[in-house]
Amino acid sequence: MPKGARSLRKQIGVVLLEAGVITPQQLEKALSAQKDVKRRLAYLLVDLGLVEEKVIVPVLAAFLEVPFLSLSELNLEKISPKVKGIIPEFLMRRHLLIPTSLTAGDLSIAMADPLDVLAIDDIARMTGYQVKTFIAGESEIKEAIERYYKKFLTLDDILGETRKKRIEVVRPGEEVTDVAQLKVDAESGAVVNIVNHLLIEAIEAGASDVHIEPYGHKLRTRYRVDGILYEVTSPPKELHPAIISRVKIMSRLDIAERRLPQDGRCKAVLEDREIDLRVSIIPTAFGEKVVLRILDPEGLCLDLSELGFEPEALSVYKKGIGRPHGIVLVTGPTGCGKSTTLYSTLKVLNTIDRNILTVEDPVEYVIEGINQVQIKPEIGLDFVTGLRSFMRQDPNILMVGEIRDRETAEVAINAALTGHLVFSTLHTNDAPGAITRLVNMGIEPFLITSTVSMSLSQRLVRTICSHCKENYLVSRAMLQEIGFPSREESSTLYRGAGCEKCGQIGYKGRIGVFELMEMSDSIRDLVLDREPTHKIRECARKEGMLDLKEAAARKVFTGITTVEEFLRITVEERMLH
Repeated sequence: MPKGARSLRKQIGVVLLEAGVITPQQLEKALSAQKDVKRRLAYLLVDLGLVEEKVIVPVLAAFLEVPFLSLSELNLEKISPKVKGIIPEFLMRRHLLIPTSLTAGDLSIAMADPLDVLAIDDIARMTGYQVKTFIAGESEIKEAIERYYKKFLTLDDILGETRKKRIEVVRPGEEVTDVAQLKVDAESGAVVNIVNHLLIEAIEAGASDVHIEPYGHKLRTRYRVDGILYEVTSPPKELHPAIISRVKIMSRLDIAERRLPQDGRCKAVLEDREIDLRVSIIPTAFGEKVVLRILDPEGLCLDLSELGFEPEALSVYKKGIGRPHGIVLVTGPTGCGKSTTLYSTLKVLNTIDRNILTVEDPVEYVIEGINQVQIKPEIGLDFVTGLRSFMRQDPNILMVGEIRDRETAEVAINAALTGHLVFSTLHTNDAPGAITRLVNMGIEPFLITSTVSMSLSQRLVRTICSHCKENYLVSRAMLQEIGFPSREESSTLYRGAGCEKCGQIGYKGRIGVFELMEMSDSIRDLVLDREPTHKIRECARKEGMLDLKEAAARKVFTGITTVEEFLRITVEERMLH
């Protein structure tokens, strides 16, 4: 923020008074309302209906000595395609700005807040241009983004001239596939730009996945950010075949095959960041659906202390992984962060005196110093084959991506019995359930009690945005009604109000919630007696195990996450149990 910017903001009320735009009573009302909301005074006056935006913005422009630009009078259709695509939609919405022209290396942008130097620096660094700022009204900028950004993906000068297609009669069950034309369409500048735009926007939004889904008369594009899917502006339906072909070319898949699922991967480089993309394509009733999994090494947390463990659980876990042999199981549904926990654990153990080998499906992140093997069932390289081969490689530590069947479990147990430390995952709902799952696979209880040292179950919850975090009071009766543990008459909890930094969502990032069960003598006795999961759980809790519900509640009370995220986990757990 430039020198004096804060004082300028304080003087805006006086300037508006002197300009005759508002009355002292209106200013007093706005200042009073401003105590309860984080909102600029000028636009708060507009929100309260005390003054029109078109009246107040020119006064602000004169006061701030920033040129005023009326977007309603600007012919957005005449803005060049290069300018329209220069700033991702995600950044335009985040900072409330819009590019208007590009001349002699200067990029002109209209902004609601021309004092936001951080946004200006972001745009300058990203585009490489000098940035000239104009001030425009918030509502005008939002309307302009909606109006021309949605049109951006359908303009002829961006997409190129669309080929007029004639209607052909096709016999039932047959398809007409012009592979040569698909290649031409997929490699055209317009389609390449669209796919690149989707990837860049998704990466900058911190998305883990991009979904491109065809329906009867439209395409739907969604990004998964912090575990939640959000719909974004989609390309026109007629470009669907070309977009799918472009993705297939990128990942070296067969563009002529449209009847069978295909999987592939490729790499992308964005501003010196190397990003892996895993591609999955399946045929649906309306055409092929593609999901691109974004694997960004920079976004991978490999510090155990930052994953979300409670202090006592982290101490037990570190002690357990320090043993020379045994099996450590990590459980939970797909997408709960099991791989991140295992990679973080292996990083801690990755020292020069240890030989670490992994067999995975797929190898999501490459870690230097660890020998990682991708399974290839089509040539006979599966988890069992990989593990058996590892035993001839003089290993200290082994990781198998998932124990899916009895044979894999037996090989893992034999490895642990012969003095190796083994890590793996299981798809069970909780930590005690991992033991029961092995028994159900046909593993003898005495082998389980001799080898399994710990079972860890986890989930991910969204964390409250630090920029718009606020507290509020909730009564004990209200908390007890939703099944939330509370002993006080009222509790101070936290939530995100929504701001530009978090896209008005109130959340930014995710953190783990963990349930760690250590194999004690009492639990071993229950396993040997083939007792059910709930009895093992009761015993573990008596011995100090913090279950998922209690761990999530702690994160709510400490202001890390919200009651809503707590409910999401506990409702899921009730459904699963």
